[in-house]
Amino acid sequence: MTIMTSVASDISLGDKGLTLPLGRGPAYFNYHWLRDNCPTSFDRKTRERSFDIFHLEAAPKAKAAHMDADALVIDWAGEDHVTRMPMGWLEAYAYGERRADPADLPRKAWYGDHYPDVARFSHAELTTDKARVKAWLEAMIVEGVAVVTDMPDTDAGLTELAHLMGQVRPTFFGAYFDVRTHINPTNTAYTAAALELHTDTPAEEHAPGIQFLHMRANSVEGGRNLFGDGVAVANALRRQDPDGFRLLAETDIPFFCEHDSYDMRSYQRIIELDRHGEVSGLTISQHMLDLIDLPQTLLDAWYPAFCRFGKMLQDDRYVMRFTLKAGECIVFDNHRIVHGRAAYSATSGERYVRGCYTDRAEMRSTYRALVGEGRFK
Repeated sequence: MTIMTSVASDISLGDKGLTLPLGRGPAYFNYHWLRDNCPTSFDRKTRERSFDIFHLEAAPKAKAAHMDADALVIDWAGEDHVTRMPMGWLEAYAYGERRADPADLPRKAWYGDHYPDVARFSHAELTTDKARVKAWLEAMIVEGVAVVTDMPDTDAGLTELAHLMGQVRPTFFGAYFDVRTHINPTNTAYTAAALELHTDTPAEEHAPGIQFLHMRANSVEGGRNLFGDGVAVANALRRQDPDGFRLLAETDIPFFCEHDSYDMRSYQRIIELDRHGEVSGLTISQHMLDLIDLPQTLLDAWYPAFCRFGKMLQDDRYVMRFTLKAGECIVFDNHRIVHGRAAYSATSGERYVRGCYTDRAEMRSTYRALVGEGRFK
C-alpha cells in the first residue's frame, strides 16, 4: 500500500522505495539505495563508504520524507537517522544511467598521413605543467598516440614520464625492456629483422594498455617505425565486411609466448569493442599467434576475415612511416595502435630503445583527477 506524506503530497512512500518529481518526470528510488548512499555514509577524508548496510537489523524504510530547498530529507523508520540527499545526486542516478565519465571521450581515427599532426609535448613541460599533462592524456585517449620530445638520456627520464600517467606495469619480461640487437634473441624485436605490425604481449591474460618507447640512440641505416590505428582499420572492415568483423570481434583465439623459463598463454579477440559497441582496439601478433584450436569448419570463415583484416592493416592508407629520433619517446595505446619497424643494418650504427608500460585504467584515472571535481572535492 502506498502512503502519501503529509508534508509533501507529491512524494509517495512505498514498501520498497519512494517516488518524487524530478525535471524529467516522476522518479522511483529504492530505499536500500537511498540509505546506502546517504552523504553521511562516506568518510570525506578517505573518500570511501564507511556505512555498512549489512549491519541494519531490518530493510530500510522511510517513515517520512519531504523536500527542503535543493535536497530530499528522509526520516528513517526504526533507526535514529535522517538522510539529506542532494537533488543533484538524485537527478544523476534517477534513470539507471551510468555516472558521467570525463574520460569517456570519443576516439578520433587517423590514417597514414597523420604523423605531422601527432600530438607532441616536451619532457620538460610535462614535468612542470599539469595543464600540458592533461592535454597529453587527452590526446592519448582520443588518438591513442603522442610523441614526447627532449627526453633526457637516462633510465630515470622514462620512469619520470611514465609516473605522470600511472605506475610502471611489469610484464613477464620485467618492468622495463631494452631493445638492442642480441646475439641469442628471445624475441624478434631483439634482431635487426623487419618487425611486422602487432600489439605487444598478447599472450598475457591482461596485456598492458599503454606502451612507452624511448629512443636512446638511433644512427643505423633503415629501421623506420611503422604505426597504424587499429580503430580506423577495424571500422573500415566493419563497413566492408560486417560478417567478418563480427567473427573477429566475437571469437577468442589463442596466443602464446614460450621460452626456457616461461610458457605464457591467453585467449583474446582480434577486435575489441567498448560498452557502446564501438571499436576500442585490437589484439594481434603474427609472431605470437598460437596453433588455433577452434573447429576447422569455423576457420573456413574466420581465416579469410583474419587475412583480410591483416592485409588492410598493412595498407599504405593506414600506416605511418617515420624515424623516431634519439631523445624522442613515442607513447601509444597498446590495445589500439599496431606498431612495427622495417629491417635495419645492425653494423651501420647504434640503435637502442628502452621501453615500459602503464595501464589504460590508470591513464584515465589520472585524467579524471586533472579535469573533474570528483564526488568529494
